[in-house]
Amino acid sequence: MKYCLIGEKLGHSYSKVIHNLQGLDYSLVEVEKGKLCDFINEGYNGFNVTIPYKKDIIPLLDEVEEGARQIGAVNTVLVKNGKRYGFNTDVFGMEFALKRAEINLCGKRVMILGTGGTSLTATAVCKRAGVKEIIYVSRSGEVNYENCYEKCVDVIINTTPVGMFPNVSETPIDLSRFARLEGVLDCIYNPLRTNLILQAEKLGVKCSGGLLMLVAQGLKAEEIWLDKKIESSRYEEIFKIIESQKQNIVLIGMPSCGKTTVAKLLAEKTGKEIVDTDQLIFKMQGKKPSEIIEQFGEKYFREVESLAVQEASKRFGTIIATGGGAILREENVNNLKRNGTLFYLERAVEKLIDDDRPLSKNGAISRLFEIRKPIYESVCDKKVSNDGDIEHTIEEILAL
Repeated sequence: MKYCLIGEKLGHSYSKVIHNLQGLDYSLVEVEKGKLCDFINEGYNGFNVTIPYKKDIIPLLDEVEEGARQIGAVNTVLVKNGKRYGFNTDVFGMEFALKRAEINLCGKRVMILGTGGTSLTATAVCKRAGVKEIIYVSRSGEVNYENCYEKCVDVIINTTPVGMFPNVSETPIDLSRFARLEGVLDCIYNPLRTNLILQAEKLGVKCSGGLLMLVAQGLKAEEIWLDKKIESSRYEEIFKIIESQKQNIVLIGMPSCGKTTVAKLLAEKTGKEIVDTDQLIFKMQGKKPSEIIEQFGEKYFREVESLAVQEASKRFGTIIATGGGAILREENVNNLKRNGTLFYLERAVEKLIDDDRPLSKNGAISRLFEIRKPIYESVCDKKVSNDGDIEHTIEEILAL
């Protein structure tokens, strides 16, 4: 029994990871435009379909379920007794993600960003949930990205690629301009947290990225292929495994709070690679941070540091040890949070060391601590004490 995902470009797909965790013989097959007819005779027992073939596959199928036909898109094909059956599990995946985030659509005004294929899924989900109104936003539509703020909405669903890797600094809209917003779903899963999701979190709005949606639609496809129910707890388990594999562990805190030591122990426990932003800075400049600050000043150093943070944040599944002041810039925090969980290693000020760092020597570290402590606490996902047994510190980080 063999299965696969077909699409034009699949370099960043997580589908293989999902199905391999389930023990399936599953691969990624890139199909050139015009070659779809050739592929369907390759002998697969079932396959998933992604951009740009979700509509193109329909004429090549023997039967298409009503839900997929109404949406006009098929993402799952079952091959049985020589016939090909088309399904759409994207609706289930989106509903699953919304439910887990406790975002209720019933009776709500929902704004859908984009008018591509995924917007059709969002429309189907909204109609099944009994929304009060659907507002479509597009660049050239009646409601566009300039006048959409005139609308009063409860939930926003982003179906555009804006904010997706590699253009992670982009965001489709400013959520702060919607006064009664209560829920946001971004269908993007790379990065794990887009700027849209990061802003929703800051605003205290219920939200979900696209990874859980991806996992849920994938496992639903397996239920179709294998004619077997998968428990909802397994959906959550697979999601957590992939999130843990892909997510960076980011260590923030004062100089000499133990980030380097903790990073090494975490690497031993997890097998993850360590990325030290100070070491990246040295590779970029050929000088230590202290030397850069002394020769060129702190402002210049912070610019270099931001470039190092940006580079480190592009990684997946790594341990990132940051400099003490890396979190002073919002852009750095956002970069680190897109694919990472921020752990603030807290250590009592009397245990911090005044060393050769220009910003903390000669007793200045106490003053720095008072300034930076509230910043660390406000940006971190979890505060972890590093005053006692370091093994306990490691356990707390890995337990999240």
